Amino acid sequence: PLRLLAAACLVALSRCKTVRYRTDEEGAPGTVIGTLADEMPVKAPGEMSFRLMRQFSNSSLVRVREEDGQLSIGEAGLDRERLCGQAPQCVLAFDVVSCWRERYRLVHVELEVRDINDNAPRFPHAQMALEVSESAAPGTRLPLEVAVDEDVGSNSIQSFQVSLNSHFGVEAQTRADGARCADLVLLQELDRERQPSYTLELVAKDGGSPARSGTATVHVRVLDANDNSPTFAQSSVTVELPEDAPPGSLLLDLDAADPDEGPNGEVVYAFSSQVPPEARRLFRLDPRSGHLTLEAAVDYERTRTYELDVRAQDRGASPRAATCTVVVRLTDVNDNAPRISISALRGAASAAGVAYVSEAAASESFVALVSATDRDSGANGQVRCSLRGHDHFALQRAYEDSYMIVTTAALDRERIPEYNLTVVAEDLGSPPFKTVRQYTVRVSDENDNAPLFAKPLYEVAVPENNPPGAYITTVVARDPDLGHNGKVTYRLLETQVMGAPISTYVSVDPATGAIYALRTFNYEILKQLDLRIQATDGGSPQLSSSTVVKVRMVDQNDNPPVIIHPVLTNGTVEIGVSSKTSRDSLVAQIKARDADDGANAELTFAFLEESQQDLFTINPSTGDIVLRGDLSEELGQLFKVVLTVTDNGRPPLATTATVNFLVTATAPSSIQDLAKPSSWEGKALQWDIPLIVIIVLAGSCTLLLVAIITIATTCNRRKKGNNIKNNTALKDQIDISHLEKGHQEEGSQRGNMFEVRTFPSKTSFTSPDPSPAAEEISTTESGSDSTCLYEGQKRLRGQSGEGFTATPSYNKEPAPPVAIWKGHSFNTISGREAEKFSGKDSGKGDSDFNDSDSDISGDALKKDLITHMQNGLWACTAECKILGHSDRCWSPSCGRANPHPSPHPTAPLSTFCKSTSLPRDPLRRDNFYQAQLPKTVGLQSVYEKVLHRDFDRTITLLSPPRPARLPDLQEIGVPLFPAPSTRYLGPQPETTEKA
Repeated sequence: PLRLLAAACLVALSRCKTVRYRTDEEGAPGTVIGTLADEMPVKAPGEMSFRLMRQFSNSSLVRVREEDGQLSIGEAGLDRERLCGQAPQCVLAFDVVSCWRERYRLVHVELEVRDINDNAPRFPHAQMALEVSESAAPGTRLPLEVAVDEDVGSNSIQSFQVSLNSHFGVEAQTRADGARCADLVLLQELDRERQPSYTLELVAKDGGSPARSGTATVHVRVLDANDNSPTFAQSSVTVELPEDAPPGSLLLDLDAADPDEGPNGEVVYAFSSQVPPEARRLFRLDPRSGHLTLEAAVDYERTRTYELDVRAQDRGASPRAATCTVVVRLTDVNDNAPRISISALRGAASAAGVAYVSEAAASESFVALVSATDRDSGANGQVRCSLRGHDHFALQRAYEDSYMIVTTAALDRERIPEYNLTVVAEDLGSPPFKTVRQYTVRVSDENDNAPLFAKPLYEVAVPENNPPGAYITTVVARDPDLGHNGKVTYRLLETQVMGAPISTYVSVDPATGAIYALRTFNYEILKQLDLRIQATDGGSPQLSSSTVVKVRMVDQNDNPPVIIHPVLTNGTVEIGVSSKTSRDSLVAQIKARDADDGANAELTFAFLEESQQDLFTINPSTGDIVLRGDLSEELGQLFKVVLTVTDNGRPPLATTATVNFLVTATAPSSIQDLAKPSSWEGKALQWDIPLIVIIVLAGSCTLLLVAIITIATTCNRRKKGNNIKNNTALKDQIDISHLEKGHQEEGSQRGNMFEVRTFPSKTSFTSPDPSPAAEEISTTESGSDSTCLYEGQKRLRGQSGEGFTATPSYNKEPAPPVAIWKGHSFNTISGREAEKFSGKDSGKGDSDFNDSDSDISGDALKKDLITHMQNGLWACTAECKILGHSDRCWSPSCGRANPHPSPHPTAPLSTFCKSTSLPRDPLRRDNFYQAQLPKTVGLQSVYEKVLHRDFDRTITLLSPPRPARLPDLQEIGVPLFPAPSTRYLGPQPETTEKA
């Protein structure tokens, strides 16, 4: 079924299809008539193309769009009257070729141009003159000139009208050729004496919508009476005339009788005004005899019927006339031979008789259209066509008398580039007419042949050491195609040779295929070079083929021999020979090599010094040195021999070396040790210097990495040891039980929170006498437990008891660092910066700008007073009644409890803010403590136990180490101590006086 379907498709594609369209004349250029793609059985407009055949040369009438075969009106427009004249039907026929997937199909298009009422009727003359006898009887007909309307059908003349009068009327008639004419009919008798003439207006109207009309003026002159009129035997006569009748043939002898005598009875014959000029040219009417003869040859295929109106008129004073209609009908004869018209699909015009077809065309492909026509009718116009010349082509009927030349087999231009065909057309007349036409079909080239090399493998030998640019060989490929399809270009296919592109070794001329060397070849490095050359044509798509070129390098004697054993030193080698070596013993073996090949590498060994031939000889082929003499008496002697190694090249190359034989007292060596080079020498020759450098660098980096790791490990261990020692010291320093018992003179370290030490007095800083060295405790900070402590410097006060100064002079001795609480840990700052955190009182005008007593307006004091009165002055003491309130009294209360348990649960704890200050001496308000400690009742008891001389000391806060991080709180807990029995221990009298 698939094969039958494919065959049916091929037949359908190869046959012709007739498509009919209709359009009105005078359409605007570009008006779409129809689309041929819609009429095709294969709906693939994107894959189809349409072209107008060459036989329809006037493409200005109809245009065909190539993509889908859309038909539209051309620039010249369609005028039915100009194309078809008065023919009742106007059909414009042309052929279009459609192409789909390299298959061509002929489409015959018949375009009917419909008439529109674009022409008005018109008379040949605007003025017409008629004569009529006053004695003419009513009903007499007077022929009028035939009006002309170029339109046909209903748009042509349909009726006539004459102006209103009482004597004449008009009557329309249809002629034998289909034309409409009118006669003026006499309605009543005339009286010349009453009215000698009449002027009438004649109107001709067509049947269009809207109707058009034409007018003419008819002048009728009334003549005096003539008794009798000429009379024809028949008012209408029909004559048949063969179209091949010779000119001069008699058609009819007309005879009109008039009973009058004299001039009134003499009859004259003439064609009426209704006879067209073409009929007057073809026929002749004798005015005296009335003989109607053929004046010129007639053609049935041109006009088949002629209607002649003959008028017979007497010669009286008032002539009277009669009319006879003669219809001449032509009969067809086989007088025309068939005509052959061949329209090629593409290529040269059909007149040249050449058509082109692609060699890739499939079977049943359309080549050309053959149209055979015969102007004869009937059997005389029926034509049969046949094709002769070659069986690769056949003739198929397309429609009516049109045939198609199609291919019957695959074509090959390389085998048969041209075909000479003969088209024969013959009609069915008797006798038949035959027409023979020679036609040439040329096969156009397609890129169906790839270039072919003369050899599948090229082998060429090139001597080494060639100069760059040397010619190697030429490869040749042939392509039987034509033009660009047969133009061959060559290129070298890229490969890698010894890590480099092959294009760096050779080059190929793309036009000639010549191969040239780009570098000097060395046989010892590269013995053979394999090339692959590709030849490509210029067709579309391109076809290519390749061949292999083997370039073999020919060795040249360009390398001298090289002695490899024993190892030479500056061209000299020393060989020890035992004095006990026996005669004909192998002393040494010379090894040499030559990088060349073949005869160029065949070596010959020889000694140049003939004087030593009696002791040592060398084998020319193997290089073995044999002792020929006795060396027992030559101990310590040195024998010098010049060794030469020569190859067998042309010209030969040689290498010389000096061999020194030293006679020793050692035992003779074995033959194997003398003949073979040591393994160490072989390895030394194979050492790779870059590898050695890499090994050295790798070892250095390894040693550096080991050193860094060792140092890092050592430092880490030392740091851990220091942390353990510091934690131990902290445990020993946090005992503050002596504060709870009130023993301030004891310096015991058993307490666990605070330590009071003397602060250096002003005398100690200003006195020229050196003071004792201060005891200094280093501050240690641990990252894990955030353990810090405040340290003071314990200095002895001077005996002079000079007054105390709050800020000692830093010119002589730098202030010790002070640890303060910030955030979650203690931080160590300098003594100079510690003044920023001091809690100064408001007593004697020594306050800083930011102190409470520096507020001039007193607004801040009022606000604090109101606030503290509401909250209660929790930090006030008995001294406040005498000396007034200090900053400690106005400090806010920290009423929140510490949620974290103390490491000493037995001691009561009191909370204080981390930004409060330590209590100060009420008698000496300029003193302050460089530590941020809360002012609590517990701390106040501690303060009251301190002597006056101890106010020059710094409070050191020791925080016990904990295993966990200090909680994120704004307060810390300290032990709450009971108030002591004594509130104040005054200093020595001299100190008080000084103060």
